[in-house]
Amino acid sequence: MDDKVDWSQLPTELWPKIGKYLDNHIDVLRFRSACESFRSSVPPSLPNSPSFPLQIPHPINISVNSHLNKSTIYLIEPTDVSSNSNLQSLASSSSSKGWLIKIEESKNLPMRLLCPISDRKLSYPQSNNNTAFKLWNLLDYRVIELCKSYTIEKTTRFSSSVRKVVFYPNSPWNSVEDCVSCCIFQEGKLGIMKHGDEKWKLVDDKNFYYDDVIVFKGQFYVTDKWGTISWIDVSSLKLIQFSPPLCGFGNKKHLVESCGSLYVVDRYYESSENMRRNNVGRRHDRDAVVECFKVYMLDEEWGKWVDVKNLRERAFILSNSCNFSVSAEHLIGYQGNCIYFRDTFDVRMYNLDDHRITTVDFYSSIDKTMWSHLPWMRC
Repeated sequence: MDDKVDWSQLPTELWPKIGKYLDNHIDVLRFRSACESFRSSVPPSLPNSPSFPLQIPHPINISVNSHLNKSTIYLIEPTDVSSNSNLQSLASSSSSKGWLIKIEESKNLPMRLLCPISDRKLSYPQSNNNTAFKLWNLLDYRVIELCKSYTIEKTTRFSSSVRKVVFYPNSPWNSVEDCVSCCIFQEGKLGIMKHGDEKWKLVDDKNFYYDDVIVFKGQFYVTDKWGTISWIDVSSLKLIQFSPPLCGFGNKKHLVESCGSLYVVDRYYESSENMRRNNVGRRHDRDAVVECFKVYMLDEEWGKWVDVKNLRERAFILSNSCNFSVSAEHLIGYQGNCIYFRDTFDVRMYNLDDHRITTVDFYSSIDKTMWSHLPWMRC
């Protein structure tokens, strides 16, 4: 077991089979960067795999097109190789911890660095001596893709009416013809679009009270304002109820996948009980002041909701375009048992221990210096 293995001596016919198990672009990139034999055995992607911005039809005027943009959230962790690098020395007190970054990718424009929570574009810090960009070798770090998020470019009245959009599947080995988009409009309607469709099709057009949609276990899952979760049968455009109603009294329900389980985070705004019941402020979530959150986990085996009081080392991120969870003990700048979100006060943190809300400063000196050393994220 202590003997080192020369992986380059594996039979060449095994490399394409190994490469096919890499289902995200960053893993394919790192695989192909290892050596010439790796690179020649696996193509970067299928010729007709999804490429972003992805053109999609306008729902009203089919002669006008909108574009679906993709962003990817990565966890970057140091390794022994990077321990002596300039970037790692910036956080020597937390040498084992990593960074959370969000990159907007485009075939036409340079990659842009975004705030993982607010989606705000971050400007590239200018160097005082105008030195050239430093090179950053991704092979010296562990780069883990956590999730993808999608937004429709806000150039038309229609695009601003879309609250959230998800896209599946998006893999180097999937053809764009196999991909499906699902969105929730500001008024709570649920829409779906397959490749070749000329407009969005409404799913369950009698219910206009949907709050959130995510991809979970290869399916689209959606929750309404009562916390009832359903999954979408894409072939028939029908909803199949997956959970009992939660009956939470918050203003908005968020879906989060964490460690293989499905959670609902119920967001409460500062308002009277009557206003809460009427869901005042549903159209302008960022303009409402958050009072608190409540977290529930779906027990799939027993088909019931579990009231969660402690997330332990996990942190939940409720961003504008996607929700996800991370292990905070492995991240710089994040705290366990907390929910990160955006409201009127920009990026905020809700602590489930003491139920306090505080403003989060993601422009700390360590982050600014870190961003200045990431040349491939030029904004």
